[in-house]
Amino acid sequence: MKVPLMKEILGANDQVALENRAIFDSNRIFSINLMASPGAGKTSFILATAERLPKSLKVGVIEGDVASNLDAQAIASRGIPVIQINTGGGCHLDAPMVQSALNRLPLGEINLLFVENVGNLVCPAYFSLGTHLNVLIASIPEGHDKPYKYPDIFAAADAVILNKVDLLPLVDFDLEYFRRGISMVNPAVPLFPVSCKTGEGLEEWVKWLLLRVRNAFS
Repeated sequence: MKVPLMKEILGANDQVALENRAIFDSNRIFSINLMASPGAGKTSFILATAERLPKSLKVGVIEGDVASNLDAQAIASRGIPVIQINTGGGCHLDAPMVQSALNRLPLGEINLLFVENVGNLVCPAYFSLGTHLNVLIASIPEGHDKPYKYPDIFAAADAVILNKVDLLPLVDFDLEYFRRGISMVNPAVPLFPVSCKTGEGLEEWVKWLLLRVRNAFS
């Protein structure tokens, strides 16, 4: 019974995800599903990216958390439109949650939307939100074994961010081992080592992102 039920749940979610994509496209909004474990730096990454984007590219955020609105407050303090979703214990966002949030965002004032998923390396891999990209953030303090332990979410990523590289001199992290783990499950995915604290690597990431945004609506 469990397998058919899961297929039914995912099928219903995927239908709403298609509706979300239609909303994004009709409003010419490029959308990113941002996935990571707790503490990897999703909110800091959004803010660091927004600071480096052209002023003409207007950012919006859907903020997913189990509880609280702390991250949403940090984003709103920068003048970025943000809608908070609290899952009340749920380990991921789904497409209907995102659609509900879209109804409360000023879509006409947004060109680039970040959907910050709940901090989790399992459930978000299986629920499409309708976004144009799935971006996964890993971080140096988490260790170099995450692609081996959580292969599905790395396989689902269109880009992998390795955050907090400023800590490499202080942490026993094998970068090549990490790269090999990613290549085993997702050989073509680009990897961007960055530091939101120092700014290292962020320009390369933003350059890649802007190209994807331009190609999406050209």
